[in-house]
Amino acid sequence: MSKFFRYFEYAYLFFAAFFIFEAVRIWNTERNRAYLFLFFVLIAVFMFFFKRRFRHKFEDRNK
Repeated sequence: MSKFFRYFEYAYLFFAAFFIFEAVRIWNTERNRAYLFLFFVLIAVFMFFFKRRFRHKFEDRNK
């Protein structure tokens, strides 16, 4: 089960990369929407580190 959670963590980084790509792509045409995508990047990166820390705590507790 731990492997599943580990792969799921990296999905957040994938989404962060996608949102960065979209923000750069539309930066000159839709600046407000690009800021929204950058906000999503921050949330996705935060969730990656949060889930990773939570998984490590869970694994340490089950040892």
